[in-house]
Amino acid sequence: MPRPAILIFLCYIILVKAAYGYKELHGLNGKMFPKAATFNFPEYAYKETSKNEITYHELEVSCDQHVKCVNLSPVGVAKINCIRQCISPSCYQDIYAFNELEEGEIDARLNSFKGCVIQRM
Repeated sequence: MPRPAILIFLCYIILVKAAYGYKELHGLNGKMFPKAATFNFPEYAYKETSKNEITYHELEVSCDQHVKCVNLSPVGVAKINCIRQCISPSCYQDIYAFNELEEGEIDARLNSFKGCVIQRM
């Protein structure tokens, strides 16, 4: 077999092992790693229109100055949670209360929260 063909064949084997080998990884106790959990939360339709964005932003600004939220650190989850509770306690209860937003978490629930707020106005 010529050298380029051998090299291509070896690369193919390495790629196949890399692509499928991760499925064979075992945990420290010899069992397979569990699959990632699906995160379920109530979903509300939200359409990003100028009117909806302006309305939500006005609520955010107003709640940012609320007595409960104004003295919190401007950066961090505590401030975000406080503002969202102020904007709509009932929507916050439905979407965040069972599993509050944590530091560093990407907020996949924000559009549902906005949709809930707009629908309940």
